[in-house]
Amino acid sequence: MSDHSSLKSDLRRRLRRLRRSLTPEQHARAADGIVTQCARLPPWADAQHIGVYQAADGEVDTTALAAAMRAGGKTPYLPVVEGKRLRFAQWRSDDALTANRFGIGEPHTGLARCDAQALDILCLPVVAWDRSGARLGMGGGYYDRTLEREPRPLLVGLAHSCQEIETLPRDAWDVALDWVVTESECLRCRRA
Repeated sequence: MSDHSSLKSDLRRRLRRLRRSLTPEQHARAADGIVTQCARLPPWADAQHIGVYQAADGEVDTTALAAAMRAGGKTPYLPVVEGKRLRFAQWRSDDALTANRFGIGEPHTGLARCDAQALDILCLPVVAWDRSGARLGMGGGYYDRTLEREPRPLLVGLAHSCQEIETLPRDAWDVALDWVVTESECLRCRRA
């Protein structure tokens, strides 16, 4: 166990409760704002293969973002849990998703999968973030294990602005974000 595990658990509990307490209107505004802000990311225009996620537990919803990507000729991908890592499958608008063991929708098993390295950008869900690029996730380590290998796609955390923390504890295995996008800001992280 890391020295930071207790602090991370406390932060995780508090910030998950905070984002779940947001009203449906606040969640809808955040989802719309994310679409606008992602379009402002300098690498977004040239990116073709972009990983997103199915929102759960108050995370920023990526449904509108995926629709905007498809309309702009980009291909969205969703993570699929394989063992202790993630692979990615194309997310077409008419695909029926199947709930994984965490109750989160994934593309069905018949679709081809790719590694994160095949993506141009990977948008990650965030429980908490700081401006150095530190990201606190749900605690399972799936993204950190998936992104151990280089090269990595550009890593963009999608978050509500209220999830920002001044300084997050960081362990050696925690993968840092390149950018954080909120409903009102597109921020390039300054690596610690």
